Amino acid sequence: MIPGIIRQVLASKSPTLWVIGPDADVFTAIQMMAEHNTGALLVVSEGALLGVISERDYTRKVALKGKNSRETKVREIIELPPHAVSPSHTVEDCMKLMTSARVRHLPVLEDQKLVGIVSIGDLVNWAIQAQSATIHQLENYISGHYAGSD
Repeated sequence: MIPGIIRQVLASKSPTLWVIGPDADVFTAIQMMAEHNTGALLVVSEGALLGVISERDYTRKVALKGKNSRETKVREIIELPPHAVSPSHTVEDCMKLMTSARVRHLPVLEDQKLVGIVSIGDLVNWAIQAQSATIHQLENYISGHYAGSD
């Protein structure tokens, strides 16, 4: 089991959220993703989360279908409703949801308010750090250098 909850993951990330409106064209969305070095944008209208647009959506729903990214609107290619989690979800639960839903980004909602987004990369990094900390603690315990030893 991977310890940790999404609230902890969000606290370790930049609080900046990259958002785009549903009526923007897909070309603009892809430009924004490239500019901000991110693989997805949150699609928001009047403060409400509508979905997520990702590079994967562009590839599969625009490029491979021969659509024009300047004429296709973001709203046309996002999955509705979006898969989302709360800050109290566990890292493990989110990894399972990402795997079963075949998504790489999950918006985080608290009382229906958008508070963040986590990517599969964020969760893998969290898991690696948690495993490293556990290994370090076990090594200290085995060697007798654990907290509380005199």
